[in-house]
Amino acid sequence: MRINNFMISNILSKDITQRLNAITTAALFFIGMLVAPVGIVSAASLPAGTTGVKWNPGHYYTIQNWANDDPIYMAKVYKELKATPALRGMQMRFLWGWIEKSPGVYDFSIIDKHLEKLAPMGKRLVIQVQTKSFEADWKLIPEYLKAPKYEGGAFAFRDWGSNTIDGRNIKLWNPYVRDRLIALFKALGQRYNSHPHVEGIGMIETALGQSVTPLTTAQTDKWFDNLIVVHQKMRTFFPNTMTIQEINYPRDYLKQIATAIVKMGGALGCPDVYPDEPGLNYSGTPKGAYHYFSQLSGTVPIAPTVEKVNYLNTRGDKKGHVPTVQELLVFARDELKSNYIFWQRLPEYVDNVLEVMNFTNQKSTPSGGLKAACPTAYPSCIKN
Repeated sequence: MRINNFMISNILSKDITQRLNAITTAALFFIGMLVAPVGIVSAASLPAGTTGVKWNPGHYYTIQNWANDDPIYMAKVYKELKATPALRGMQMRFLWGWIEKSPGVYDFSIIDKHLEKLAPMGKRLVIQVQTKSFEADWKLIPEYLKAPKYEGGAFAFRDWGSNTIDGRNIKLWNPYVRDRLIALFKALGQRYNSHPHVEGIGMIETALGQSVTPLTTAQTDKWFDNLIVVHQKMRTFFPNTMTIQEINYPRDYLKQIATAIVKMGGALGCPDVYPDEPGLNYSGTPKGAYHYFSQLSGTVPIAPTVEKVNYLNTRGDKKGHVPTVQELLVFARDELKSNYIFWQRLPEYVDNVLEVMNFTNQKSTPSGGLKAACPTAYPSCIKN
């Protein structure tokens, strides 16, 4: 697959200084430089013209989107975060349709609400915009995207071997859908790039799902070309914030995506930590996603997620074994060479996760034993 080099070269935003407050932060920047090591600046606030990226690697919770507004669940989350130094914050997932109410009208109140809780604790938020649903009735996209101009906005897909509609994915090959997604990230960047407790922002997995109406090669090629365009724009809107793309399948497109992510200084994630998954570990041609993690660690941030299915088995087809939390940690740390690990917080596994988070290896360094060196794709790292 070709790489859109013109788009990839357009990395740095020309309007960074318009979004950061030079007057109130210049003095803080100077003081921070006096006390911080070379390449690290204080992130009490971000000064105008800063080219570094916020960098606080380590272990984070992942919160399922159904729990975002559950006060009982979230009260437990905040209590655990406060009591567990090895947990540096949490990743929260938001469906596109939840936060854009009408064209250009956004509701970020739930994000702000959680940041108000996290900031006093010194914890951080990673935002994931979900453009793929795993239930047919989720409000994946704004209503206006269902218009003919956007080709209905999303397509239905089935899981492999299924006869039902199992979810929907956006029609990213459509240039109008692409541009509306870019507009969403622009609004998010204007609001959160300079926030010291917004650690990252990302997009969901590359696996398309088996479309009920088969996609053409042209549609699929354009889908991935436009995914890269969206990420190029995201980097300009979030010049001081980690931008993550989850990769898993199809393998034919992973090299294209990984190459582009390196050129623009993005980050690679994965929706699963499966130690024995054949497709993700595949070493032939085209290579599996995990090949890019181990190869590019140190160049770009590596940030996989441990999901519910990963607690259950080391393979997606359940032909492996039930792993321990420690086993998942060792694989993500040593084989994937992760900087960040996002642990899905589930009631049935939370005690095991917290137990491991309190082991000496996770408590002895801020990164919880994960790789902490500033990636070479970053001009510098901003450490809180």
